[in-house]
Amino acid sequence: MKDFPIPVVSFGPGSQQEDEELEYIAAPGEMSVFNTPQYPATENPVTRDAAVAVLQDLLAKMKSTPFEGDVAIDVGRLDPEVLRLVNDALGEGEVGVTVAGDMPLRIQETVFAGVWRTLSDAHGDVAPINRIEAGPMPAAVINAGQADAMAAVEPPPVSEGVMNAPAVLSELNDVVARRQPTDPAHIINLTLLPMTPQDLDYLGAALGVGPVVILSRGYGNCRITKTRLRDTWWVQYFNSTDKLILNTLEVTRLPDVAPAAEEDYADSIERLGEWIQALLDD
Repeated sequence: MKDFPIPVVSFGPGSQQEDEELEYIAAPGEMSVFNTPQYPATENPVTRDAAVAVLQDLLAKMKSTPFEGDVAIDVGRLDPEVLRLVNDALGEGEVGVTVAGDMPLRIQETVFAGVWRTLSDAHGDVAPINRIEAGPMPAAVINAGQADAMAAVEPPPVSEGVMNAPAVLSELNDVVARRQPTDPAHIINLTLLPMTPQDLDYLGAALGVGPVVILSRGYGNCRITKTRLRDTWWVQYFNSTDKLILNTLEVTRLPDVAPAAEEDYADSIERLGEWIQALLDD
């Protein structure tokens, strides 16, 4: 699997530099389609069998574990050539994540929706992380920053040009204070509100940038950034010229655009089984 660094950048007006090279798919709104991953190339049948065994173990765990369950396979101790074949067989999909913290994580969805590659470098005496996970989204993404998240945000001083941002911030504080775990997402569509550039600067300064940045290319070019306010995410959609076309704040466990859907996960189980069979038939 090739490296998948995802730049953690701020959001709000002025955060998109004109000379910044952001990687997005060609056009928003396109449905993601399944592309068969690279056929693992090796002349060593023992290596091929070992890689297929890892995929078979993954498939068995996915079949026997509920969709919201925790499937994780440590592949950090695999022979490097076996690991290369496993990575080639899984490919690279539409969603990538960075999680900041004491042990920063790089997470990339494979071509099989709901199957993820999670990596981190060694940190002090802590060993590196190299695992395959399966489910809607790795738990580390959802849990990141929960302990340090703010229960409310103190409104910054209002400067010239700020009009509606204080009301939006007050609404967010109120929703977060009353929110129960089973509540549906509360979405504020900033695109439909009369927001000045100063309003967006005000919200960006107040909410800050949390530890998680998600790039999703499955249904368009979408950047999802966790803010410092508990359960609050800034979700931005861009068109093919990197112009912001939809700008929302969402109070939820995780925005719906980020995790794999249950029906897509079921398809992944079927497709992974077919792919393993194709490798065995080679």
